[in-house]
Amino acid sequence: MASGDTKLSICSDALILLGAKPLSSFSEGTDAAQICDRVYDDLRDSTLGMHPWTFSFKKTQLARTINTPVNEYEYEYQLPGDRLNNVRAVFTSGSVGATPIQYGWEILGDKLITSETTIYIDYQYPTPESEMPTYFVQLMKYMMAFNIAETVTDQITKADYFRNIAVGSPSENMRGGFFRVATSIDSQSRQTEAIADYSLIAVRG
Repeated sequence: MASGDTKLSICSDALILLGAKPLSSFSEGTDAAQICDRVYDDLRDSTLGMHPWTFSFKKTQLARTINTPVNEYEYEYQLPGDRLNNVRAVFTSGSVGATPIQYGWEILGDKLITSETTIYIDYQYPTPESEMPTYFVQLMKYMMAFNIAETVTDQITKADYFRNIAVGSPSENMRGGFFRVATSIDSQSRQTEAIADYSLIAVRG
């Protein structure tokens, strides 16, 4: 993990990349401080949502609401308030060795509906900077530089330059540059998925 990194240090390093002064605090009264404070949180969440980063998920049991879905399913569960885009897996048990269910549930807004009586999920959340690995912190510095370059420097060429560094050229659809490097590093810490038991194969055996 990137020990010592904070929202302030990431924004300051992004400003340094742009040739501007680093921040002493977000309340220092400068335009750069105000811009960074307004832009950073949404940019962090959107960058997290661009990929199922291994460090950006946590597990929780969902609480069932008192409401009943209109049709198809029996129960409604409240999704966590800090959920980002992705629910990676849904389980019907918190026991060791539990496997996710692929069917029998649906997400509608901030609710999960199903006929299962117990639900656990793995979901993506706004990961604190202290829990971000170094490669993602570096990506956030480039993403900040890209997104604030024109406003801070009044030079669109700098925005284009750091866009290419952060996510590559427009033809790469935000999947090039250092983003590609970071996702490659992240994938190295992901377990290789084993082939699950399959009933038809078992019968043939």
